[in-house]
Amino acid sequence: MKTSRLEAFSDGVLAIIITIMVLELKVPHGTEWADLRPLIPVFLTYVLSFIYLGIYWNNHHHMMAVTERINGRILWANLHLLFWLSLIPATTGWMGENDFAELPTMLYGIDLLLAAIAYYILQSAIVREQGPNSTIAAAIGRDIKGKLSPVLYVAGISFALLNRWVAIGVYVAVALMWLIPDRRIESVVEVAPNQE
Repeated sequence: MKTSRLEAFSDGVLAIIITIMVLELKVPHGTEWADLRPLIPVFLTYVLSFIYLGIYWNNHHHMMAVTERINGRILWANLHLLFWLSLIPATTGWMGENDFAELPTMLYGIDLLLAAIAYYILQSAIVREQGPNSTIAAAIGRDIKGKLSPVLYVAGISFALLNRWVAIGVYVAVALMWLIPDRRIESVVEVAPNQE
């Protein structure tokens, strides 16, 4: 099977997830700068989650660009990833509405951890289908960032009950780590014209 339907479905789900998140941003009931103060935590969690969803969308796009065929295992692995990503609006909203309280911050990290694990499962399913000598296998290589991210999420989850700001710092650090351009796939092969 070709990847086009999987990509279109994933893009649509991610667009809906972002739309749901932005709807959580409520208009203040006033015209003063002070009226914006209660929205700051909600806005900051929105920005962080938007960045995370953008990272997943970008990496998913690049991965699909070098994926020649998919099977049922890949379809289910992709749905598994989308499931955890679809919970991001709920965990984002809970954390933002409660000023980064310990339990919501911990649950947010758990959601990020499970999404990272799901992405790894999807990536592994694609490599298994394409073969160990495939373009995707060569592009992934040792996958240091992919292996480091879950470790950092576990650290952030652990810190959430001790110091929520350290936990938030860890989540931001992982996002920044992935914002640094990752040219693994692009360096192995240019995006195929029919996959763009």
